Amino acid sequence: MLNQPFSYPLLKRLWNGCSWRYCADGGANKLHDPGHPHPAACLARYLPDLIKGDLDSLRSDVREYYTSKNITVVEDHDQYSTDLMKCISALAEKEKAEGMEDSDLVILGGLSGRLDQTVHTLSFLHKLRKSKRRVFAITDDSVAWVLPEGEHRIHINHDMLGPTCGLLPLGVDSTILSTTGLRWNLTDTESSFDGLVSTSNHLVPEEEFVWVKTSRPIWWTAELRASGLAE
Repeated sequence: MLNQPFSYPLLKRLWNGCSWRYCADGGANKLHDPGHPHPAACLARYLPDLIKGDLDSLRSDVREYYTSKNITVVEDHDQYSTDLMKCISALAEKEKAEGMEDSDLVILGGLSGRLDQTVHTLSFLHKLRKSKRRVFAITDDSVAWVLPEGEHRIHINHDMLGPTCGLLPLGVDSTILSTTGLRWNLTDTESSFDGLVSTSNHLVPEEEFVWVKTSRPIWWTAELRASGLAE
């Protein structure tokens, strides 16, 4: 969880789908104040496994609360890594200690707020594509992840996603794209910041899958329906 706003329905859905929950520094502030109609009950239910970062954003009252609940709070002043990187490093250490393979990782936040932080999320996840770990960034508006070079078949849950989506050539000079399953498909089309970028494309309700072929790594992003988060 990063230090960016998120709704309680999104928190609830992701929390129930995850095994471990880490807060990157001020992300604990957001968890502490989730906009739930019954804050005390919500606080008792949503206790993270770890809070880690340089702790320059973590409020003192939030730190005191989670410390009183025996939540591990780690202060790390390494200036060559961000709070997100520090949490992922802690995750890797836990996996190694427990003899586990790379887990799927969901980053709550990272695609909104300050532009420099958003660019860092995009850059870091671009680098993480080289690992075996699947990494997703999610906000109340969008879910996104990196598609490495090659072919991809993406299952679309239309109750959760849509209608808009995009294929973004971030971190590469250009790529050659082909797609099926979109409103406006591409066939061996060059995509770059100097040329075409497939933003505001649309998912097709009748299509269960989107197929993407890309010559270079790109970002795939799809809109989240607010109604899909309700339980």
